[in-house]
Amino acid sequence: MPVLEGLWGPDLRLQDTSLGVGVDGGVCPDEAPRSPVWGPLRTPPVTCGGLSLALELPSLLRQLRAAWRARRGGPQGPERSQASSWVEAEEDEVEEVKHGTEERSAHLEADGRLITGHAGVLLAERRGSYPLINLRILKTSAQQGEVESGTRRKVKRLLSFQRYCHASRLLRGLVPHSPEYLHLLDDDYLGQAAHMLSRVGTWNFDIFLFDRLTNGNSLVTLMCHLFNVYGLIHHFQLDMVKLHRFLGMVQEDYHSQNPYHNAVHAADVTQAMYCYLKEPKLAEQLSPLDVFLGLMAAAAHDVDHPGVNQPFLIKTRHHLASLYQNMSVLESHHWRSTVGMLRESGLLSHLPADMSQDIEQQLGSLILATDISRQNEFLLTLRDHLDNQDLDLQLASHRHFILQIALKCADVCNPCRVWELSKQWSERVCEEFFRQGDLERHFELEISPLCNQQADSVPAIQKGFISYIVEPLFEEWYRFTEPSLLSQTMMGHLHKNKAQWSRLMYARAPSDTQMHSHAEEPEGEVGEGDDIP
Repeated sequence: MPVLEGLWGPDLRLQDTSLGVGVDGGVCPDEAPRSPVWGPLRTPPVTCGGLSLALELPSLLRQLRAAWRARRGGPQGPERSQASSWVEAEEDEVEEVKHGTEERSAHLEADGRLITGHAGVLLAERRGSYPLINLRILKTSAQQGEVESGTRRKVKRLLSFQRYCHASRLLRGLVPHSPEYLHLLDDDYLGQAAHMLSRVGTWNFDIFLFDRLTNGNSLVTLMCHLFNVYGLIHHFQLDMVKLHRFLGMVQEDYHSQNPYHNAVHAADVTQAMYCYLKEPKLAEQLSPLDVFLGLMAAAAHDVDHPGVNQPFLIKTRHHLASLYQNMSVLESHHWRSTVGMLRESGLLSHLPADMSQDIEQQLGSLILATDISRQNEFLLTLRDHLDNQDLDLQLASHRHFILQIALKCADVCNPCRVWELSKQWSERVCEEFFRQGDLERHFELEISPLCNQQADSVPAIQKGFISYIVEPLFEEWYRFTEPSLLSQTMMGHLHKNKAQWSRLMYARAPSDTQMHSHAEEPEGEVGEGDDIP
């Protein structure tokens, strides 16, 4: 607040600015010198340059706001006391904030981003560093136990200066949604979850089952395990409490109502990334920083995904499209949200500033590489390196490029899984596409490609996705690994799954019964490679 700089002298004493706000030698500014506000204090409070250190922060903040409003030309007549001015100023502030949230709600509704009652409803407000006040908290009834309407005191607490000035979830009054969240620090993984973690490097790892066994905490549990496997906590001297807080924030900021882009997808990509980091040709050359970046980028690569694609954000004039100028909108948002959570959790605060900034930039480079519109760019570069045989993994830049390719492969590896898992992911992503199409139809927008449930089928979408996106990418990864046993297994699953979708696509009588019979696992499915590390 530049205007307030002139109110303070070099000795931290408020200057007399005729604003009705001043400090007089250790006396609380909003009470008389012998007011009962000092309670049982027998001696004058400790002061620093005349400013009482016993002064409560809220009082000081109200005082500064009153000074701000007065400097802006607000009425400050002698008939108004300081106390009444501060109370009225705070009431005005509450009304302004409530009015602002109502305006934002109306804007969201006009943009089509707040459609209650729709199956594919999007979040009214993006979680993360923005917005600072949750509109739903103000409109929540007492049945959710967060706010009870009517009492000015509770509204004042929700809209206090500290809460809307800071983005911290704790300061915003958000609490964990489930009791399991409070036990993320436990090191004991019971029963089948522990057994599954011992086999986390196998390609047939069932992330859906693992998520159920961990009570929906698959991403946090998996990341903590992998960090211990690689010794990253000790190597980077990470604070365990900060690490769990960061991972919990990442998992929380995935939208569970998204059929596909949710925390389970992030955990699945992280598990695939771990398998790729173990590839013999790559594992020998990776540094601890490379592993740290690869796992972190995989875990956060789709954080706070709204469940719609970039063209939808652009044609609805979403604020993210404007913010990132219609270029890699979602990927830029995922990266910036990750950086915000890193800084909010303080996970890297003990590292030198240049090192933490370099980690943030490299995370951004990895996450931005998942933009599907840049597929040909990375594919041609990888193909040129393999044709020229000039990849040198001892160079940090070349290792970073391979990490980008590995993350891209992990992000679209679902068709390379066994049929049971691949089919689930295919149905989920198509359901998310169709929800977007229904939303576009509802608002009379042009329906995006692959999002028209009346014209597009799951088999047709998957066959095209495999043919034009997945197959070309994994063929080059197959060449890079020379090929490894894992690459052979993935390509075997990919070809069989593609053939299965083709059979489903060209089925003459696609009734529910026949579709179910066709969707069974095809004979001769590769099973010997299920436990390939």
